[in-house]
Amino acid sequence: MSTTNHYATTPSKRARKNRSRTDTVGGRRQQRRRIKKAGFPVMKTLDDFNYERLEHVSKALVWELAACDFIRNRQNIVMIGNSGAGKSHLSIGLGMNACYAGFNVKFYTAMNLANELAEAIQLHRLSRLEKSLTKFDLLVLDELSYLTFNRHQSEMLFQVISERSERASVIVTTNLEFSRWTELFENELMVAAMIDRLTFRSHVFNMNVKESYRLEQTLLKEKRRI
Repeated sequence: MSTTNHYATTPSKRARKNRSRTDTVGGRRQQRRRIKKAGFPVMKTLDDFNYERLEHVSKALVWELAACDFIRNRQNIVMIGNSGAGKSHLSIGLGMNACYAGFNVKFYTAMNLANELAEAIQLHRLSRLEKSLTKFDLLVLDELSYLTFNRHQSEMLFQVISERSERASVIVTTNLEFSRWTELFENELMVAAMIDRLTFRSHVFNMNVKESYRLEQTLLKEKRRI
């Protein structure tokens, strides 16, 4: 588990160099293809993120991870924080950086992946879907917190995460502390095993903030109108 905050500024330059290098060798078409295949709901970059809002995670640490060594080392990132902390923004930004660096990325909300797995079972395509997921260097699971998963969904998500353990990277965003994951999944033993696999050699972000970013922006817009 990484809690280091004293990285130098060099990783930021390395991460940006990943983009400029592929630009200079004509790799922009491949970049666009990887980004489209990733299925990000919106385009969010690390450059656009307001790091001053983060109380427990440093900008230097984020840009260190943006160099994508965590993917090369098959490590995970778990972002835990209240709603509006910017978890989805950071996960998409890191995912886009990975696309620029030449990695294959796939974005899902946790519920969408659970539903897609359930549908694949009904259509007798589960093996095909599971095989396709193994081809992604980075799997982003957003919003593991808003809905409760039934036993069948829990088992399928657990299987996907287990298959990636020490083989490929996962980014998970959630607004629930690990001790509350039993609110999402029925089987407590499975929850313990899932957390163990996700947090082994991983980076865990405490992203709790005092005020929602979305609320902050709304209030700022209203203030400008006055």
